[in-house]
Amino acid sequence: MSRQQRDALDAILRSAPRSETRPTPEEQRSGFAAALTRPAPADVATRRSVLGGRPTLELEPAGASGRGRLLYLHGGGYVIGSPDTHAGLVGELARRAGLCATSVDYRLAPEHPFPAAVDDGLAAYRELLAAGTDPRDLVLAGDSAGGGLSIATLLAAREAGLPQPAAVVVFSPWADLTLAGGSIRSKESADPIFTEADLRAYADLYVGAGDRAHPLASPVFADLTGLPPLLVQVGANEVLLDDAVRLAGRAGADGVEVTLEVGPGLPHVFQHHYGRLDEADAALDRAARFLAAQLNAGRPGADHLEPVR
Repeated sequence: MSRQQRDALDAILRSAPRSETRPTPEEQRSGFAAALTRPAPADVATRRSVLGGRPTLELEPAGASGRGRLLYLHGGGYVIGSPDTHAGLVGELARRAGLCATSVDYRLAPEHPFPAAVDDGLAAYRELLAAGTDPRDLVLAGDSAGGGLSIATLLAAREAGLPQPAAVVVFSPWADLTLAGGSIRSKESADPIFTEADLRAYADLYVGAGDRAHPLASPVFADLTGLPPLLVQVGANEVLLDDAVRLAGRAGADGVEVTLEVGPGLPHVFQHHYGRLDEADAALDRAARFLAAQLNAGRPGADHLEPVR
């Protein structure tokens, strides 16, 4: 792993201009899209679709086995981001896992505050099951706010009496909108992207005067009993480090099979930087192997799904 790569990435992230006044949600969305968007890999076909009443981006790797599907919920503080901004990341994870993927364009705040995003995640999950997808052939993943949303979606599915999928992977999950994690403050100087004020502004737009400790807004406070095997990946240089650590701890205490990976010297959702950061490629490979292993474990009599990479 390359210390030079990590240092170069940190410098690039710190060089991003910060406005003295907070941009509007529209300005944030356009800026985020311009800075972060990476296209899907060349060998991953994409098409527009609709699932659960929301637009989606379908991603089909050339090496997909035909068995297994990934449902992805993108990050962006519940305010910004889209399947397009995350096409590269989702496509890379899907390609490496040998899975077709569906990335959901869930409704964003402040136009659609909590629990709109959870409702959309649940509607997409419910429709996949209603269409005949075996839950043993289904996995979920998400990053940042989408990581917290992935867990919230599974909690909502459990409460609705729906079966759980084979596994869930979350990258740098935002799992506590009360901002109670100690790293919110202790890691602020190490984090090249976020400050406590940034996260509080997103929480204000998403939850407003509502209960920020609600389990579907902050799943670190939820009873996670019955959720599927969970992989949590997080960077050590991010204010959301404790969200990931506490979520993994809560899952383990509630009897969930959980793996926590903390990458030293790495920023928020470092997996976005695949192809230029060795740790990002290695993390995506591990996530792909985890998903494939859990899909195979859920269907012991079926042909084994092998990661493409």
